[in-house]
Amino acid sequence: MPQFIDDDTFGTYFEEFAHVAWRLETRRGYASDREGERYQLFLTGELPLDTERPWCANVRAQTAAGKRFERVRIIDSPPTEEQRFLFESAASNNAAGEDIRNMWRDEADRLGLPAEDFWLFDSRYALRMHFDGKDGYLGAELVDEPAEVLRYCQIRDAAWHFAVPREEFRAQILAE
Repeated sequence: MPQFIDDDTFGTYFEEFAHVAWRLETRRGYASDREGERYQLFLTGELPLDTERPWCANVRAQTAAGKRFERVRIIDSPPTEEQRFLFESAASNNAAGEDIRNMWRDEADRLGLPAEDFWLFDSRYALRMHFDGKDGYLGAELVDEPAEVLRYCQIRDAAWHFAVPREEFRAQILAE
């Protein structure tokens, strides 16, 4: 059984990193998104920008200090409803300063990217995200063993190299 970090300290990782917080998202959906108000707005076709929520406020503060937030999302073809929601809601994150890019699942499979979600901080430690069979968040496991962190760095480098910025990816979705 993984050793999860204390949920109360989870947010501090996104304030105390020195240079780059990087995320790989591989799931087809997240229970927390489906349960949220913004997802319900998305289903009605009315998803406004929301750059004032705490996540975006922190991204703005950290990027103003010269730090970077980067993320690669793996997307199915065709995208699941939840992936379409994440893609559309990324506009708020991007406006706040987070660089979210996308990659088709076939490309991720061709590259041998693992089906695991994690945050990598400064190429020094990671938080491996754990979920149940219904996409419910179980907790985050701190990973600081050098060989495992190096593996995450290699995954990041491969994913980031082939990931596509949001607007370019939008054109690919519309072309399908």
